[in-house]
Amino acid sequence: MTNIDFGRTASDYARHRAGFPLVLFRRLQTFAIGLPNQRVLDIGSGTGSLARGFAASGGQVVALDRAAPLLLAACELAEKEGVKLMPVRAVAEALPLAAAVFDVVSAGQCWHWFQRQQAAGEVFRVLRPGGKLVITHFDWLPLPGTVVQATEELIKTYNPAWADLPVLKLSGSTGIYRDWFIDVAFGGFVDIESFSFDVEVPYSHEDWRGRIRASAGVAAAGLASKTIAAFDDDLARLLRHRFPEEPLRVPHRVFALIAHKPMN
Repeated sequence: MTNIDFGRTASDYARHRAGFPLVLFRRLQTFAIGLPNQRVLDIGSGTGSLARGFAASGGQVVALDRAAPLLLAACELAEKEGVKLMPVRAVAEALPLAAAVFDVVSAGQCWHWFQRQQAAGEVFRVLRPGGKLVITHFDWLPLPGTVVQATEELIKTYNPAWADLPVLKLSGSTGIYRDWFIDVAFGGFVDIESFSFDVEVPYSHEDWRGRIRASAGVAAAGLASKTIAAFDDDLARLLRHRFPEEPLRVPHRVFALIAHKPMN
């Protein structure tokens, strides 16, 4: 377990962190995920990047997260986008929801934070027979010479423990999560499949700094406010001197795993 709390940085998270790209939602629809009128539960919803996308496609979406500031941000963003979310403050390991009621359960950028066997069991319980679980990630790639690699090195100088976070160890910084297949298989899910694709995300210097402040290595890790300010100043200097062009073109990988609850 860690002391990571994204509620500490909800403002930066909502303002600066790029959401899942639209192409992901189109790809998921080919798996009959994110269709109109589906009942969707988005666990670890954060600011609702997945939840808002599914709501925009006509789904009835419950956004569930343990952090009240993130749920508030998710609902404010949804209102601005003209969609509606049903917020629930709870943890994925103990869902306060009835059994067999959801068509889809989604988990975006969060599965590694859960007690995964417990979460898989709860997801299985609330899905209807034939329902689908989708676990997806949208990760920057620390390719040699990129702003990502340079930023990661700076994070480690301020917070060496960041390199030991579960997501970094599980993916090996490749954005592919092999352990998730084991999690869902042990949870009783079948017909497990996955896909991945790469995209470049444009970031202004200001947005990249905000996105990094909102990361698990900086403000969400509980670093002191003076330390965060010093880090942010150093990152601003790094961008000016080594990566002056705007927007930055930041390499990312989208990964999605899809699994089904058996019909019987």
